[in-house]
Amino acid sequence: MAGNNTHRGWTSRTAWQGRVNAPLRAFLRTETGGARVVLVAAVAALVWANLNPSSYESVWRTSLSIQLADWHLTDDLRTWVNSGLMTFFFLVAGLELRREFDIGELRERRRLALPMLAGFGGMLLPIGIYLAINAGRPTAAGWGAVMATDTALALGALAVFGPRFSDRLRGFLLTVAVVDDVVAIAVLAIAYPHHPSPTALLVAAGIFALVLVVRAWGVRFGPVYALLGVAAWVAVSESGVDPVAVGLVMGLLTYAYAPGRTELQRASDQFRLFREQPTPQLARMAQAGLTSALSPNERLQTLYHPWASYVVVPLFALANAGIVIDSELLARALTSPVTLGVVVAYVVGKPAGIVATSWLVARLSGNRFRPPVGWLAVAGVGTVSGIGFTVALLIATHALSGPALDEAKLGILVATVGASVVTWLVFRAVARLSPARRARALLGVTEGIVDLMLPVDAERDHMRGSPESPVTVVEYGDFECPYCGQAEPVVRKLLADFANIRYVWRHLPLTDVHPHAQLAAEAAEAAGEQGAFWEMHDLLLTHQDALDPPDVLGYADQLGLDLDGFREHMAKRMGVDRIAEDVDSADLSGVTGTPTFFINGRRHHGAYDIAALSAAVKAAFASAKLRPEYHPRDPERRDTGPAS
Repeated sequence: MAGNNTHRGWTSRTAWQGRVNAPLRAFLRTETGGARVVLVAAVAALVWANLNPSSYESVWRTSLSIQLADWHLTDDLRTWVNSGLMTFFFLVAGLELRREFDIGELRERRRLALPMLAGFGGMLLPIGIYLAINAGRPTAAGWGAVMATDTALALGALAVFGPRFSDRLRGFLLTVAVVDDVVAIAVLAIAYPHHPSPTALLVAAGIFALVLVVRAWGVRFGPVYALLGVAAWVAVSESGVDPVAVGLVMGLLTYAYAPGRTELQRASDQFRLFREQPTPQLARMAQAGLTSALSPNERLQTLYHPWASYVVVPLFALANAGIVIDSELLARALTSPVTLGVVVAYVVGKPAGIVATSWLVARLSGNRFRPPVGWLAVAGVGTVSGIGFTVALLIATHALSGPALDEAKLGILVATVGASVVTWLVFRAVARLSPARRARALLGVTEGIVDLMLPVDAERDHMRGSPESPVTVVEYGDFECPYCGQAEPVVRKLLADFANIRYVWRHLPLTDVHPHAQLAAEAAEAAGEQGAFWEMHDLLLTHQDALDPPDVLGYADQLGLDLDGFREHMAKRMGVDRIAEDVDSADLSGVTGTPTFFINGRRHHGAYDIAALSAAVKAAFASAKLRPEYHPRDPERRDTGPAS
């Protein structure tokens, strides 16, 4: 449906009942926003623990029991947070990894190899460093605490210190971090069990097998999976293994996919019925239809991701980050192998392991597997991966106790600050490079995934600008869409500001919500037969409220077209096949509404004001290692059609 016209953020689009995806950018917004709340919670825990240590510990040691008949499960509040609520955090991590694997950056399988191996390298070297410093001591058991990266805090730090408009860099970090988390949870389950029970583990395995069977039967009723998930959590908890692993496994088992035309059309029909007859029964049917059109992965992410980022992880930080920092602890920490091991492992071992492994994989594979970013960006991902806060604390609470645990927590806090500072220094150094060298340092030579499935054809597509331009902007638009009308002057200014780009319009008439869109598209094609596509294009977008047959015929007359030829073209609907080809290409490219922009084949997410589109165009020039011909005060440029 069309959005509200009161939106002025240059981000609104008319939704198309074609395909719907959950873009990475939405995930990142939640992660980086939640990172601020986590930091506030960690500071609050430190203040609370140092002002009133007895109060802090007494609250989190409060016992809480769940009892059914003779069976009961009893733990303190801290354990319920660490092993109960954190299950939702790892459920979200598993869901996101599965989404990336099914429809995201990792859908091209060869892209998974290098970040996965880099993640392993970023774990093995820190473990080796920690074990070397703690060799022969009981504290060597804490090696698992230096493995993982805190995804939320790392993405938050990258948003603050890293370059703007670099989804590829953030995607690489996300992959490395999630791989770390997956392995860390496996280690937590295998290496740090409490009183293991093989019987309970077998029961848990049987429940997971039942989940697979239910999924194979095509059951989509959420409460069934919720019940099985709770049963698996209880079984794993009774087995002595930390039950947070259940969340990760359930997330990885949840498919992500784009909805098909049939489901979306059914949802649209149900909503239309409700609009014509707004009854409670039809409202429930419309809501159920809209919900069922989305994949379970996307529905669960929408439900749990904000809770995990803004409630669960901050509560975990509040329950675990509180340590009494006094002169005694600081004196011990200066010579403590635990503190030194954690700090050196994260601040030095993480970036060294990630960079060295990435370089070795690229070198040994003859650059067949190489990072999706430049080498200084790989270094930045390595340094920011040294923020291990959440999972590091989780594993430390299982592996260590007493003074050693306090020393580990202090080391984790110091490493978090140290890794952030080093990350700032890396990207500060990158910012001082020349534009060409900076582009190579950040973007490297790897091509990104091309989202535009039907390449631009200079002989077929409607194009403004030179056909030889190194940067191409493609817009899927609808002449009746108000947001396309809003974007039109932005496109004109973009073409005026940059001489060496080309702009392509492709039709996507959203007939479900814009009844005149198809007629307008056919009118543009009829004018195009007489060499006046762009003139008609401009008139249609200028007069979006007047697109009836007499109106478009008046525009043809205004342009001085052959009216008999125009009428014949419209009557025989000679432009229908051409428009249908554009609609099919939009479907293949996963377009979800209008306007949707692609820049050099890569989907542009976010706002489409002049600042955002100009920045995206400059990034495309940087990726192509070219300098844009930028002249905001000179509106003249080479065109194959008028722009004003």
